[in-house]
Amino acid sequence: MLKIKQAIIVEGRYDKAVLENIIDAVIIPVNGFGIYKDKHTLNLIKRYAQETGIIILTDSDNAGRQIRNYIKNYLPKDCEIIDIYVPNLHEVEDTNADVLRKIFTEFKTDNKSNNPAITRERLFDDGLIGSANSAEKRKALLKQMNLPENLSTAQLINVLNLYDIKEYEKWYSQV
Repeated sequence: MLKIKQAIIVEGRYDKAVLENIIDAVIIPVNGFGIYKDKHTLNLIKRYAQETGIIILTDSDNAGRQIRNYIKNYLPKDCEIIDIYVPNLHEVEDTNADVLRKIFTEFKTDNKSNNPAITRERLFDDGLIGSANSAEKRKALLKQMNLPENLSTAQLINVLNLYDIKEYEKWYSQV
C-alpha cells in the first residue's frame, strides 16, 4: 500500500473505495457537483491544502474538470495542489488498480518543485506549442503519457513538472 502525505480529493464514494485498497492517505469524496453547496467539505479541503497539500484526482470528463477547477478556485493561491489525471475518458472507479498505483508512484507527490523544469518556453522550443503541428504533437505526447487529451497547456506543464525531467524527455523522444 502506498503512503501519501497529501489528502486526496475524489469525486465520489466509489472512487474513495477503490483508492482505499491502494493508498494509505486521507481520501475526501466531494459527491460530484454537491461540492458546490457543501461549505463544510470545502473548508475541510482548504485545511488539508494548507497543512499537508492536496492531490485532486477527478474523472477525465467535463464534469471532473469543472469540479477540479471549482475546488482550485476556492483555495488560496499559496496552497499545495497536485493534479493527477486518469487516462483519457476513464472514470477513477473504473480504472485498473495497477494503473492507479502506477500513476501515484510515478508522480513526485512528496516534493513540489519551486523551479519547474518544464516551462512554456521549453514546450515552445520542443514544438509542443506555437508551431503548425503543435496540437498534433501535444496530443501524441498526452497519449504516450496516458493522459486526457483535453488538458490545457497550463495543466500539461503542471503535470509534466510532477515527473522527473528524464521521464518527459523519454516520452517526448517517442512523439
